[in-house]
Amino acid sequence: MKHELTAKQVAEWMLGELKQKGDLYQDAIVREIAKKFGSQFTYSNDNGNEAIRKDVLSAFRKLSKDTVVWEREDRYWRMRKPGDKLAREQS
Repeated sequence: MKHELTAKQVAEWMLGELKQKGDLYQDAIVREIAKKFGSQFTYSNDNGNEAIRKDVLSAFRKLSKDTVVWEREDRYWRMRKPGDKLAREQS
């Protein structure tokens, strides 16, 4: 029987990539996820852009809630720095 990947496993990989690279741009990581894990972990959003499946993002948020922030304007995640707002989203 083939081992089925889970959203949590994809999220754990994302966190490892973020720690290694320092940041994860959404448009690049969505392509990497599709290539590495399969397109079942991505979807086309209402704007026609490829996006990361919501359960993967939820698992990623749970794994990284205190250590990672989202830079909304440039659409990427990065490790939290001293001086960041307490919120997940930074501007």
